[in-house]
Amino acid sequence: MVNNKLTGLRLTRFLSIVLLGLGLTACGSPPEQPPAPAPQTSSYSLQEPEAPEPEKPVFKPDYPERYVVKKGDTLWGIAGRFLNDPWLWPQVWHINPEIRNPHLIYPGDVVVLYRDADGKPYLTLEGSGGVAPPTGGIETEKLSPRARYESIEKAIPTIRRSVIAPFLQRPRVIGKDELEEAPYIVSSFEEHLISGTGNRIYARDIQDESIGRYEVVRPGRVYRDPQSGEVLGYEVIRLADARVTRGKSGRDDVVTLNITRAQQEVLNGDRLLPVEDQQLEFNFFPRPPKKEVEGEIIAVHNGLSQIGQYNVVVLNKGTREGLEPGHVMAIYQDGGTARDPDSWFGFHVDLPDERAGILMVFRTYEKVSYALVMEAYRALHVNDKIANP
Repeated sequence: MVNNKLTGLRLTRFLSIVLLGLGLTACGSPPEQPPAPAPQTSSYSLQEPEAPEPEKPVFKPDYPERYVVKKGDTLWGIAGRFLNDPWLWPQVWHINPEIRNPHLIYPGDVVVLYRDADGKPYLTLEGSGGVAPPTGGIETEKLSPRARYESIEKAIPTIRRSVIAPFLQRPRVIGKDELEEAPYIVSSFEEHLISGTGNRIYARDIQDESIGRYEVVRPGRVYRDPQSGEVLGYEVIRLADARVTRGKSGRDDVVTLNITRAQQEVLNGDRLLPVEDQQLEFNFFPRPPKKEVEGEIIAVHNGLSQIGQYNVVVLNKGTREGLEPGHVMAIYQDGGTARDPDSWFGFHVDLPDERAGILMVFRTYEKVSYALVMEAYRALHVNDKIANP
């Protein structure tokens, strides 16, 4: 028989537990809802975008419309009348190569400024040798320098011959082996201690008897790269010109020569080198190198302590790096350092190099070149840097 009272108590206890569980559930936190998306905002910068640096104009604001070439002018000087940078001359010079040589200008020529179909200015010659301004939308053609067909005797030079006249008594640069193997003077007729123009001298170690003319030279400076220490060449100073008058004779194969012209005294032990074929060029186009070249001034001709306009300097770059006569390089000086005023520890900041001048290469060897300083904005020094302008 079932006890109804016990059963009712159990049922009441069960229902109480169920109701208690439901109450606790109702009092709990509601389930978390996903956060509402944040309102979108537009991002912006207070900093204005940097404007591109304005391009430097090629032509001067006060350029002449025409210029009559005079005796004594130079291509560099004429270019400077029209252009802010004279080495940009090849970019604006248009000429008819079928009429005349494109990179020679003579006294009496008239240089004029025209504009092409797009309104871009260019320089040419007045008359049949030049390129007339276009008509009917016909554009002019930019011409590059071509081979010479005319005499250059009366053409104006790129730079004044008188500026580098002292360099005509020029040094030259040779390698170590060429210097050590060069013939040398052992004595002179009547055993003069010093020989000069018209004196007879005797030399040894001449191997090629077909060579009849020599330069008498004396070793000078050794050129080294200031960064790598590489020997770039040995400078030899030209002392005199000599001509062979009698071939090898005697058991020691001594060769007799006559000094035809002496610039300095000739001593026993001085060396002989075949006359150099390379001649100084005065009619080249001033232009930047085709590829980037960076180097230094490693010496100055005649050993000056400071370098200025029209001084001859030696560069630690040559044909190996692509340099040619006419190449124009900018000269830069070290900007130094400055203390950072916002630094607690006294740190220093490297300042940018500053342009200090312009030079033009006029003679090249494999590892070194000679150049003329065309413009100097301040005193220049050995170890100043060079780079494309």
